[in-house]
Amino acid sequence: MSWNTLLFGVFPYIALTLAVAVTAYRMVYRPFSVSAQSSQLLEQKRLFFGSTAMHWGLVIVLLGHLLALLLPKGLLLWNAVPLRLYLLEITGLGLGLWALVGTYVLLTRRIAVARVRAASTAMDYLVLVLVFLSALTGVLTALLYRYGSYWFPAVMTPYLWSVFTLQPRPELVLDLPFWTKLHVFNFWLLLAVFPFSRLVHIVTVPLGYLVRPWQIVIWVRKLAR
Repeated sequence: MSWNTLLFGVFPYIALTLAVAVTAYRMVYRPFSVSAQSSQLLEQKRLFFGSTAMHWGLVIVLLGHLLALLLPKGLLLWNAVPLRLYLLEITGLGLGLWALVGTYVLLTRRIAVARVRAASTAMDYLVLVLVFLSALTGVLTALLYRYGSYWFPAVMTPYLWSVFTLQPRPELVLDLPFWTKLHVFNFWLLLAVFPFSRLVHIVTVPLGYLVRPWQIVIWVRKLAR
């Protein structure tokens, strides 16, 4: 078995299994461990700027990847006009840089701020490093191998669908450049780490609040004489 098959044909299923099984276990048997464990009270300024940049940058970029996965022909049709292709590429690069800077701010915050550092775990650092590496390799791919929105539907979309349909075709990524392959593998690695980290809180949706009984909150205050 080649390294390419192991990393891009076998490991994705290990990552997907861990993501689903461990997340389900934590939500059912350890629900109180599913928490963002915010450090806002320990430091706010860096958290605001770093978190805003990282979250919004990554979310919009991921939505773009999802669009290429679900509507590859529509994306190619959009890119048929050069101006729209340039606009999409510049926007994607800008969002990637925004997320990269935000992740860097959050990582240095955990290292430099004593109170935040004292409340941090090894998993917190690992997740931030993986997210930073994902943003960095994405930006490098956009800079060194341009027009990713054009070749992504032709290469990555078939590869991802082959994994999701249990018919993996790791040979599709065999000839990709090093930074691009690192970007893809880092995604699977981040997915494998995801259920063991505080990131797992993003899959929780408080639907129970829609059907639970009303709760009446009564404030009891002692009147000053």
